Amino acid sequence: MPSPALSRRSFLNTSAASIVTLATTTRALANPAQAAAQAVGVKPGDLPDLTIKQVKVYVINRTPTRAPAAATPAGAAARPAPTEQIAAIVTASGIEGNYTLDQRYFHPNWSNLGWLEYAKRTLPGKSVLDLPKLTSQWEPDLRRQGQLSYASAIDNCCWDIMGKAVNLPVYRILGAYRDKVMAYGSTQHHTKIEDFVDEALRCKAAGFKAYKIHPPGGTAPNLDDYKVDMELCKAVRQAVGDDFILLMDPVGVYDRRQALEVGRLLDKLGYVAFEDPLPTTDIDGLVELAAKVDVPLHIGEFIFSPYNYAEYVRRGATGAVRFVVDNVGGITSGMKIGHLAECFSLPCVPHNWGNVFDHSVHFQCELAMPNAPWFEKTLPNNAADDLQSACDLPYVKDTFRVQPDGYVHASTKPGLGCEIDHAVLGKMLARIDT
Repeated sequence: MPSPALSRRSFLNTSAASIVTLATTTRALANPAQAAAQAVGVKPGDLPDLTIKQVKVYVINRTPTRAPAAATPAGAAARPAPTEQIAAIVTASGIEGNYTLDQRYFHPNWSNLGWLEYAKRTLPGKSVLDLPKLTSQWEPDLRRQGQLSYASAIDNCCWDIMGKAVNLPVYRILGAYRDKVMAYGSTQHHTKIEDFVDEALRCKAAGFKAYKIHPPGGTAPNLDDYKVDMELCKAVRQAVGDDFILLMDPVGVYDRRQALEVGRLLDKLGYVAFEDPLPTTDIDGLVELAAKVDVPLHIGEFIFSPYNYAEYVRRGATGAVRFVVDNVGGITSGMKIGHLAECFSLPCVPHNWGNVFDHSVHFQCELAMPNAPWFEKTLPNNAADDLQSACDLPYVKDTFRVQPDGYVHASTKPGLGCEIDHAVLGKMLARIDT
């Protein structure tokens, strides 16, 4: 069995290179304008006019769907077409930054309703160069609460603009540490053990070096069964062999006894991560579990402010730190969390799960973090689909592909590297809200 090489006890030895990268990124977060200008050898005053002139939202129609016949009265109309929304912040110099406003889960304001109204009240006339001021929660009345959900799209759009202004990817401004990150395939919540086994074998054949299981349940709690999950973990290990890296994420559905039983099995099977075995609020249970199993606990997906991570790190409740930029305030907050983990010799394993924008913002962080070992690659719903297709959007020219070496390689495109194809977008637009 492979040893859990990503152990909290052994993962990261502080090096001169990581210290330099930490200092570089800290400066970039404190003064993005200075960092962007230095990256291309100019003075901040030589940058384009980055005063925010306009805020808008592209509202995109998907194909309308009809409810199943058994649930729909005769003659009932089709359900409204599902929509996607793309935030756009535009500067006086005409540079546009974009980020998704898709519905989010596990956040108090998961739908992003009201983002445009908030952004229109607060952003026009301000400069992207003052990015830290636009979303900071440092004031006492704010930092004792969860991060404002609107902050992430603002922050990510501004970083996109900053990169486009100097024609560099965001990670180059943050301070590049690497140009590729090893990927693991991250599953949907399939219902059958054989579906996971088949998918894991397909991932291995395609060049993936690792695979993370989201067992049955998740959004269908009636399917949660820790004993089934244990059989699933054994079946996948047996199928892929002892040399393939495996991770497990039950999404916080176990109680303490169940988590301990599953964790001890994962130790025997050589899994390298046990993500969210308990509800994130059960910090005492996480501390107890971490002391009784060797497999590192990965915690943070359900933490909603960068200021709430310190207690988990201080008490040893996690062996690796996770974050979702949409929950914590964007790339700026994500990098702060990564630095916190690095200073305590912990890996930082951002949550990439979602579409191409989700992958991009977390990838920019991973490329700038010495302690970020993984790129989480969302796998499709259907086992017969292209393993690469789950994060694609038809109106974005770019996506993130796992190469035959098992890594995702950095894009050279500026900003977030998500270039919108406006010809395709125009055909899908329902409207533009301004």
